[in-house]
Formats: sequence, structure tokens, C-alpha cells
Amino acid sequence: MGLAIRELIQDRGISEELVMRTIEETLLAAYRRKFGTEENAVVRVNDEGSEIAIFAQKRIVEEVADSVFEIALADAVAYNEDAEIGDELLIEINPAEFDRVAIQSAKQKARQTLRDIQKDTLYSEFEGRVGELIVGYHQRERNGTIFVDLGKTEGILPRKYQSPREQYRPNDRIRAMIFEVEKAPLGLQIVLTRTHTEFVKKIFELEVPEIYDHTIEIHRMVREPGYRTKMSVYSTRDDVDPVGACVGMRGVRIQTVVRELEGEKIDVLRYDPDPRSFITEALKPAEIEQVIVLDEAKRQALAVVPESQFSLAIGKQGLNVRLANRLTDWNIDVRTRSQVNEMDIGIDSQRAVSALFGDVTEEITQVGELPGIEPRIAAALTQANIELIETLIATDEDQLRAIEGLSDDDVIALRKLIDENVEIVEEELSDEPLDDENAEDAEAYEEPGTEEPADADEVDAEEAEPAPAAEEVVAAVVTDAEVEEEPEEEGEEEVVTASSLPGLSEAIGTALIAAGIDDVVSVLSMSDEELTSVEGLDARAVSALRAVIEENVEIVEEEEDDA
Repeated sequence: MGLAIRELIQDRGISEELVMRTIEETLLAAYRRKFGTEENAVVRVNDEGSEIAIFAQKRIVEEVADSVFEIALADAVAYNEDAEIGDELLIEINPAEFDRVAIQSAKQKARQTLRDIQKDTLYSEFEGRVGELIVGYHQRERNGTIFVDLGKTEGILPRKYQSPREQYRPNDRIRAMIFEVEKAPLGLQIVLTRTHTEFVKKIFELEVPEIYDHTIEIHRMVREPGYRTKMSVYSTRDDVDPVGACVGMRGVRIQTVVRELEGEKIDVLRYDPDPRSFITEALKPAEIEQVIVLDEAKRQALAVVPESQFSLAIGKQGLNVRLANRLTDWNIDVRTRSQVNEMDIGIDSQRAVSALFGDVTEEITQVGELPGIEPRIAAALTQANIELIETLIATDEDQLRAIEGLSDDDVIALRKLIDENVEIVEEELSDEPLDDENAEDAEAYEEPGTEEPADADEVDAEEAEPAPAAEEVVAAVVTDAEVEEEPEEEGEEEVVTASSLPGLSEAIGTALIAAGIDDVVSVLSMSDEELTSVEGLDARAVSALRAVIEENVEIVEEEEDDA
């Protein structure tokens, strides 16, 4: 019996104490089944633990009233010659004397007890190992669920926790993470997984010692099992490169992880607390021109990419940008330059986009703000009460040369600065005659090459041309863009095309030209319903068109002649 007990201990992984207790309970159950009680039953084990026996404790009496608890003196003397009335006597019970029903009942109880003990033992062992990696072997498969041999017990790898890239055959080695441990009616159930991000983290801890000892910390990891994993890392030491340590020499470390995941792509990114830099990193391998924060409270951002990088930034079925959203915890909208120009975004965002594309216009009014102007020249102009750019433009060259401290070269340099950096925007006013003061201003602002209007006394009233419109001078610094202005001839009606209006997207202008309604007057005469019926224009485009016209075009109502 001792050999059988030792084999049971080794096979089931149960302690000797629990096995002995189970055997004791089994014998007591058989005794109770035969005699109806176990109050006087005594189970004893020898010192070596190799033998176990059950005894019936009985009192010695002259006349037996209950044979289960009492024994006659004459019968007791046969077991012990010194027996006397009133003594207690232990009489060994041979298990072979138990009937078949008692033996079957004892066996059933022993099996159930051993099963419960084994379940509790394994549960205690594996419950503390949730989240750890474990290696097993493919045993069998049923309805997509793989049963994995773990040695003492078996685990299950459900289909939903299997990577779609992986295929297994019987006896294949499987490394997985213990995800859940439960007590089931049929035994212990150990659920394994290979799809959770924690599984990839554990593999990196095995392959990268710096992650295991927390020299490198994993900030966040997101995963689409079987396709791509993105992981942001940072170092707690300045002399350790977090990305380089994870990749390893010639990519040895990262390739080991990729092989374990059956070729799944892994992007290791450097974490940056600045959301713009972090989003740029998260969208790799695509190249990002710039990231613009649209709404920091709602964590919305716009990533501008070149046309050639748009599909790479989005990824197959939107996988790359979807993982980037989860990694950064920002809602990222990926757009190309042409798409950004058509978007209706806030003023601050528009300035950021304009700065990105190099067409930003920063309005200035002071002479000292002109780029490249010498402080000496600016001081001389200020001394002469010429502080505004508008005043400078209205001053002719002779007056400038008369200013103390300015030479001919300085005047030429000033005119060159104005030509390079100042844009003169003309706005048409009403057809009412100009008063003397406005006429003088208009004469002062007249551009070179414009003919002087004939004296009013010398022009026939029927052939007289309308007076030239007054000009409003607005100074603005223009970067990376040249403003070309063509002088307008007097007496000719100016026809403004909608496609040439500043700020109008190329797509809307093309649609208007194709429909033959390019001039502004035609557009203004059409209703929104008529415009939206034009191919290439929707309600949003019509709204943008109306806004551009309202901002850039001044509508002048002609007064009817009293005659």
C-alpha cells in the first residue's frame, strides 16, 4: 500500500498529508456503510506511512446489548488475555469484510475527494500566475478551441484569443499567457491567450532586459492581433535610447518578437509629452508635414500629409490611423494639403495651416516693423513724424530726400522694401464725386503709369469718364508669395472672376469655370439651390463661396440719375 500511496502523490501532485486524510475518510465511509455509524471507528497509520488500518472500539460487558459498541468478556479474552469487564478494546476490521456496496461507495468518495483536492491545489498554483507566460503543447482541437497540455493539467486556447495569422498542428509548441483561471464542474479551466497586448509586453520583457528592470518603461501599447502593434516607450535614464534598446543590434531583439508573433508588424515609437510630436511619431511609418491641434479640450487634431503619404498614413482599412488614435488618445484627422484648404476650420487653425503652406499674411502698420529696415532709417522717419507705412507710401521721393539723415540710397532702399513686402489693396468706393481732400489723396496714391484725368472744364459732359475710385492702402507683410498687380485703365469696367478671389479653393473655382458662371455678378444673382445643382458644388462649398465673396467683394449700388 505504501508504494501505491507514493505513486498517487507523484501522479496527482498532491501532498502526502492530503492523501492520507483521503484514505482515512474512505475507510470511515466504508465502515459507516457497513455498521451504520463511525463513532467508534479508529483509523491508524504506521510510522513509515506505508500501512493503514481501521479498528472498532468496543466496551467489554457480561451481556451484549449492542454488538457494534459492545463485546462479551469471553470474546474479548480471545483478543487480549488481560481483558476485564468495563475495559475498552480495539478490534481491527479487515476491509475485505466490507460488502460490495460499501466498497463502491468508498471508492466513489475517494475519487471525488482526490479530484477536489487536485482542483484546489492546481487552482491555488495557477491563480497566482495569471498574466504570466506559459509553454505547452498542442493536444487536440475541438470547434476551433485548442487544448494545450501544460503538464499537470491542460489549458484551453479559444479561437477568439488566437491570432488570425497563426495555424497550429498537433504536438506544436505553444507559448501563451495565462488569462483566466476558473473552477469548472469538470475540473480546473485555465484560459490562455495570444491576442492581448499584455502578451506582447511579456515577450518584450523576456527579450529586452532594460524593460524587465524598468530602465525602459512602456508608456502604452495598442494592437490589432495578426496585423500591427504600436508601442510607445521612454527611458528613465538619459544615456539609454529606448527605441534602440527595444530594436536591438541589427534588429535582433525586435525580430525575435516578430517571429514569436508569426510576422506581425511592430512599431516601436518614442513617447513625447507634446501631443504634436507624439501624434507625428504615432502615425509612422508615414511622413507628416505638421500636426495642428483643432480642439485641445476635445483632443482633436489634424495631421497634414503629402499626397504620396496619404494612403500610408491611413493604412490598410484605416488600421494605421486607428491604432494611432488609440495610442495617443487623440482623435486624429489625416488630410492632404488640398483637402485642408477645403475644410471649414477655426481662425487659429487656419493661421497654423497657412503658416505650414507658406502663405501666411501678417498685417503690420508701423514703419519700424518692415523686415530688413535699418534702425537708423526707421529713427529718421519717426523723427519726421512718418511712423505709419500708409504715411510712408503717400510721401513722394523728394520729400523723403529732404528728411534729415536720409540719403538717395536710403530712399531707393525704402522703395525696394515697400515693393517687396507691402501689398496695396484697392477697394472701389461709390461713384459720388470726390471732395478736394479725397481727390488730393487719390492723386497722391495714384500708381505710376496711370494717366492723369483731363481737367473737368475741358471734357465734354457726354464723353466724360467717371472719376477714378479712391484707394485704401493696407500694409501687409507677405511671405513666400509675390503679389502681382496690373494697373487698371481708367474708364474701363472691372470684371471680377470668382475663381481669382483670394481664399477660394481650386476645386470650387474649377467647378464654376466648367459651369460657365465664373464672374462674381453671375454668382451673386444665383440662389443657393441653383449653385448646389452645379456639378462639383455641395452646400458646404456654396457656403464657403458666399463667405469668400462677402469678404473680398464690395457691392456698390448705382444711384439713379435724377434726370
